[in-house]
Amino acid sequence: MDNKENPSGSGKSTGSSTSFSGGRTRYITVLGTQSHAGKSVLVTALCRILRRKGYHVAPYKSQNMSLNSWITKDGKEIGIAQAVQAFAAGVEPTADMNPILLKPKGDLTSQVILLGKPFGDRKVGEYYSGIDEMLEAAKGAIGRLSGEYEVIVIEGAGGAAEINLYGKDIANSRIAREVGSPILLVGDIERGGVFASLYGTLMLLPEEDRKLVKGMIINKLRGEPSLLEPGLEELHRITGVPVLGVVPYRNFRIPSEDSVSIADKSGGGNLDIDIAVIRFSFISNFTDFEPLERIAKVRYVTLDGSLGAPDIVILPGSKNTVNDLKELRSSGLAEKIRKLAGEGVPVLGICGGYQMLGREVIDHGIEGGTEETIEGLGLLPAVTFFDKYEKITRQTSKRVTAGGPILGAIQGTTVKGYEIHMGKTDTERHVFDDDGCISDSGTVIGTYLHDIFSNSNFVRAVLAYACRRKGIGFVLPEGETDPYDELADIVEENLDMERIMSIIEEGV
Repeated sequence: MDNKENPSGSGKSTGSSTSFSGGRTRYITVLGTQSHAGKSVLVTALCRILRRKGYHVAPYKSQNMSLNSWITKDGKEIGIAQAVQAFAAGVEPTADMNPILLKPKGDLTSQVILLGKPFGDRKVGEYYSGIDEMLEAAKGAIGRLSGEYEVIVIEGAGGAAEINLYGKDIANSRIAREVGSPILLVGDIERGGVFASLYGTLMLLPEEDRKLVKGMIINKLRGEPSLLEPGLEELHRITGVPVLGVVPYRNFRIPSEDSVSIADKSGGGNLDIDIAVIRFSFISNFTDFEPLERIAKVRYVTLDGSLGAPDIVILPGSKNTVNDLKELRSSGLAEKIRKLAGEGVPVLGICGGYQMLGREVIDHGIEGGTEETIEGLGLLPAVTFFDKYEKITRQTSKRVTAGGPILGAIQGTTVKGYEIHMGKTDTERHVFDDDGCISDSGTVIGTYLHDIFSNSNFVRAVLAYACRRKGIGFVLPEGETDPYDELADIVEENLDMERIMSIIEEGV
């Protein structure tokens, strides 16, 4: 991930430092016609655009459901999309930016993260029975942000007009009503039926919420914009709400929000190294591997898919290590991975994937609900215990203390990342100070450090070894342009930003 610490936002200037009239906080809410319409990306773009115009801006999403999360500097857990949006805004991510995070665990159950800390596991009915408590937490969070920032860019969740849940929906127009925020409604043209989606969503909203919608945006256009003009005009005529722009489809270089985005991935960079990432049923934080996608060939292999003959195998994080380990073993992929490791293919495990690489996982009913011991892949001399409902969440910096054919070249250097896991792993063969484990061969490595592939020294070591095995040359690509400025430039060029700024200024 680029520019995490303090992104400069020093790309194209789009206006001098300005301020709205009066001293009140302004809001703009981005809702979608359905999930994956592009809300998160557009909020990220608006955060950077507003920051470049000189505003002190913050993102906010009351309730997020995602297995991709980020750990703040004070050890709080939030959705990764809100962390990315904060980076685009040039501010430090906080738990108030995503006060409620739901992490699905299966069987209609999610772990509820409230204000950055585990609140408990809740089935759907149990969660909605306590929705008033969640709403109060969400209102408190945006209230605190309002006391600190000039503009808050609010993101909705899923579809804006889920009428079966409307009375309990605290993630969309409910918050816009609470703070008096105008709404921009986004539709995804790539999925087809975008005019019907926008019109239908608008018409299904209660009248008081419909009045808040001040503009519509069409997202992910792959064709010629001029062909849409008659439809845009007719949509404006029949709804009274203008279409403020059509954003073209792009593979923006910012982390994806959740696993629905995996299907959009195009295969990766130009380096002829095949990296197979196992796509568990409960895969989490697959954004760890997006830095690799810009360099090498990365593919996500389902448990019933073809592993082939990869140059590197990665076992990613999992929200349910016990379930995914069982499925990995029963699918037959576990034995194939063991065989590749025996041939010298690098096998890397991150978080839950690290736990699976050990000898066994001993669950005292914390992870899977019943006491049991599950045999691991046995590639690392490590044993994992789930004996407490306790989550480790922290940012961290470690020295590379292990050697071997991969890490020997960077031994003594430093890597950064963040931990977000339940369970404790016992081993005597650590990799990064007191973290992780490494095999005798030095080619099987496990770690609890998410975001490890944002460390260029680690990426260089892993890819250089894989290239040596394959007999090809390796050159790490030069630094790239700021992805947030790149995104902001494209969005700003295709939206009526003058009108959007007026909408933010006027409010409702």
